[in-house]
Amino acid sequence: MNQVRHVPVMLQRCLDLLAPALTEPGAVVVDCTLGLGGHSEALLSAFPAVRLIALDRDQEALRLSGERLAPYADRATLVHAVYDELPEVLGELGTPRVQGVLFDLGVSSMQLDEADRGFAYAQDSPLDMRMDQTAGVSAAEVLNTYPPGELVRILRAYGEEKQAKRIVSAVVREREREPFTHSARLVELIRDALPQAAKRTGGNPAKRTFQALRIEVNGELAVLERAVPAAVGSLAVGGRIAVLSYHSLEDRLVKQVLAAGAATTAPPGLPVVPERYQPRLELLTRGAELPTEEEVAENRRAAPARLRGARRIREDVL
Repeated sequence: MNQVRHVPVMLQRCLDLLAPALTEPGAVVVDCTLGLGGHSEALLSAFPAVRLIALDRDQEALRLSGERLAPYADRATLVHAVYDELPEVLGELGTPRVQGVLFDLGVSSMQLDEADRGFAYAQDSPLDMRMDQTAGVSAAEVLNTYPPGELVRILRAYGEEKQAKRIVSAVVREREREPFTHSARLVELIRDALPQAAKRTGGNPAKRTFQALRIEVNGELAVLERAVPAAVGSLAVGGRIAVLSYHSLEDRLVKQVLAAGAATTAPPGLPVVPERYQPRLELLTRGAELPTEEEVAENRRAAPARLRGARRIREDVL
């Protein structure tokens, strides 16, 4: 496993966004999506006094990043957990409030590159796609057992696939003949099912279906819906959050949570807004920030990235 190939997306911008909160003595930063440890290593290196708590649901990622972060072992705590479990993890570690939180919601390079994981449509592999291979249903089980209407909903909602009905009709026909086990057969089926015009745009025609299956298998949007508010709630006043997302569904969800935190909740027309209605967050990015052209040229996986950040400006007042 060559770890050098993993280039963290928008790394310097993430560090810059979090930096003002991480220079405080005793600062704690949480990397909610450890992956191969690129962002975590940079945080530990850039902020010599910071303590890191890092989460990942993938045991193999924890093992590999543990090796990478060994020089910082005295300041790093790696935890096998899904990121919506953040409040429980912080509670168990006796650190209910932290100064920084980072999410990088992309599929880790390792998962895309390891053939037996089934995330990539460019090579034939078992249709698994579970980030935690010890739990849950695989992509093959979803394809082979979900009712047609549910599959259409997943492809439309999570893959934004306009040809969902065509693809699902072909899947249902094929799975009766023989259950799906490997990705190449699914990629071929999608190519055959799509009209010519749909194949000419937007890269590999299987991309949207694979994205939809991955999100369903890992419950990604449901987890994210719980995780971002939980992370905001874990920030100390002055603490900062940075979130990298890679498709519009994730970005919309992150935007909504941060925008709600930055808005007043007062009934309209109050001459003075009481403190309990004041915003909890200050937005640090104007809309979503995009990677530079240079970065995309160096790392094609950065292309769809969208970065949003916010700062906690007050405690909740009941």
